[in-house]
Amino acid sequence: MDLLFVTGNKNKLKEASQILGFEVKGIEVDVPEIQDIEVDNIIEYKARKAYEEVKRPIIIEDTGLYFESMNGFPGALIKWVLKSVGNKGIVKILKNMGHRKAYAKTSIGYFDGDEFRIFSGIIKGEICEEPRGENGFGWDMIFQPEGYDKTFAEMTNEEKNDISMRKIAFEKTREFLFKLDKEVGSL
Repeated sequence: MDLLFVTGNKNKLKEASQILGFEVKGIEVDVPEIQDIEVDNIIEYKARKAYEEVKRPIIIEDTGLYFESMNGFPGALIKWVLKSVGNKGIVKILKNMGHRKAYAKTSIGYFDGDEFRIFSGIIKGEICEEPRGENGFGWDMIFQPEGYDKTFAEMTNEEKNDISMRKIAFEKTREFLFKLDKEVGSL
């Protein structure tokens, strides 16, 4: 399949190829990112804009962290909240909100010029009372998945990747792509 993954992140590209079961080519496309709490809205906008540039089927990914006590905020805006207050600031804010339930959501958008699809993976959990762990990046040290006693940052890469919302989203994408391949024979 002539499919491009719009990303400059080599680790995401490698992970996508492993989960999808075929090599995915990456491409960097300078697409302005709209600001929205919902990753799905960002994905659709970026997918359509990226397709205008490359004129080939693309996939694009985004992840958000949603706090239930704040009606889903910050969602896709998490990187800006982290930049502003950091992990310790997020912990402090949620301590004052009453509960720390959260979920992490990765969405992958597919667009071929005609058909647009979104495939999402969600992991429920909570924000810890203090940052823990050294692995990972971003908010990994404050998010503890439901049913686990470790934050993402306390897990090995293998442990995290086995349960990650990105893996769930890519597995759904793979199912769609293989079904599409059976219909049109392009993988």
